[in-house]
Amino acid sequence: MVGKCKVITLCGSTKFKDEFIEAQKRLTLEGNIVLSVGLFGHSGDTEVFTEGVKTMLDDMHFSKIDMADEIYVINVGGYIGSSTQREIEYATAKNKLVRYLVAK
Repeated sequence: MVGKCKVITLCGSTKFKDEFIEAQKRLTLEGNIVLSVGLFGHSGDTEVFTEGVKTMLDDMHFSKIDMADEIYVINVGGYIGSSTQREIEYATAKNKLVRYLVAK
């Protein structure tokens, strides 16, 4: 497929690693460019908790939101933590479409 693909950034708690991977696969097969997290801190990637790394990753994720046409929130069971809520608010302020795994 040649042409403009929609860019979607995945947001949500990194404890939902399997759901992130499934959403990335599904959205990619639908013809989208999918940006995701680089590490899953709540699923075993302990490097996240090294001094300065979490802040760097958070800043990077806001840049990924800037690059995206929309965000897709992985809100398993309706769960949205404080970091994800900040990402939703940021995306909304940037006039990005916000979609959810579990309808709100």
